[in-house]
Amino acid sequence: MSAVISKKLSASTPVSRNRHTAMPDVDRLLIFLAACLMLFGLLMVTSASLHLGDRIGSPFYYTWKHLFSMLLGLAAGWLVFNTPTNLWQRYSVHLYVLGVVLLLMILIPGVGRTVNGATRWIPLGIFNLQASEFMKLFVVLYVAGYLVRRHVEVCHTVMGFINPILVLGIAGGLIIMQPDFGTMTVLIVATVGMLFLGGTPLLQFTAMIGGVGSILVLLVVSSPYRMARVTSYLDPWADVNGSGYQLAQALIAFGRGEWSGVGLGNGIQKQFYLPEAHTDFIMAVIGEEFGLLGTVFVVLTISLFVWRAFNIGTNAMNLGRRFAAYVAYGLAIWIGFQSFVNTGVNVGLLPTKGITLPFISFGGNSTIVSCIVLFMLLRIDYENRQLDKGEQEGKAWRVA
Repeated sequence: MSAVISKKLSASTPVSRNRHTAMPDVDRLLIFLAACLMLFGLLMVTSASLHLGDRIGSPFYYTWKHLFSMLLGLAAGWLVFNTPTNLWQRYSVHLYVLGVVLLLMILIPGVGRTVNGATRWIPLGIFNLQASEFMKLFVVLYVAGYLVRRHVEVCHTVMGFINPILVLGIAGGLIIMQPDFGTMTVLIVATVGMLFLGGTPLLQFTAMIGGVGSILVLLVVSSPYRMARVTSYLDPWADVNGSGYQLAQALIAFGRGEWSGVGLGNGIQKQFYLPEAHTDFIMAVIGEEFGLLGTVFVVLTISLFVWRAFNIGTNAMNLGRRFAAYVAYGLAIWIGFQSFVNTGVNVGLLPTKGITLPFISFGGNSTIVSCIVLFMLLRIDYENRQLDKGEQEGKAWRVA
């Protein structure tokens, strides 16, 4: 069945063959939602970073860097869109190995770049590669391929769902050494979610959740730095000038914004008090300048994006395209959970964690990967529509 589907899709792979529309037949709502988030993100990055750029002589320094990352992301995304999903599946293991190699390179003295005590980047001239961001993509592709290859084992044996967790542990261990606890958590949640949707029995899934949760708790307890972050969010006002400083300033920003905000560019917290306002805490800037209405707009738009991603995955599953379906599910879980964590950190619902808001926060690698996620979903949707159209035409031909 999968071979027949691959042949059908290979025949319709070149996007330029679609002569009936000015653009490929894809989910236009998904494009609209992503465009809204990216343009709004560019606006908010500009607002949150003008004072930072002014200190180095160019107020729009971060704006231009963010725009450059968006263009790189769109170019990379277009290449991904023009790559059939069967090639993603064929090279999913290779990409995972590539990701592990990049993570190892970061830990080599003299190769990895350290910023604020974290070694997460490989300098590439005008661009610093953050391997952990791309590892999210590689893990989703790897787990999707594993679920197709080992579907029976996943559904009926304990090792079927333990094996990918062990493989993930290699990447997770390298990421936690950077350290990057937030990214590792996103990887674990995306993997566990995909395994559950892939058919893992409820009892085994519950046991796995307990085991993974215990590991995360152990990692927190074993590190005074992470422990301080967890305890400070419970009462940031207890140490408002120390461990609770960021969260306290973020909450003040939301309080100042009230319902409709103080107006674009009029926020005070980003200028004098709130660190990393253009990256991890950009939602607080949105809350201050656009109020509750602005934050609700962002949350609803991201929620609709995630819903469309799940819908694309469901359509792929109904067409028998299990790998593409699992990829769409994994991307949806990843974007949804990471957005939830970023927003939860900003409003004090979760411990402070350095993690970006997809499509909106400043961050070259995060922006590029978000664009690739968009185009991956569009490619899956495009192939869904081509296959569905072919089946409809086949039925019409048989009736005639």
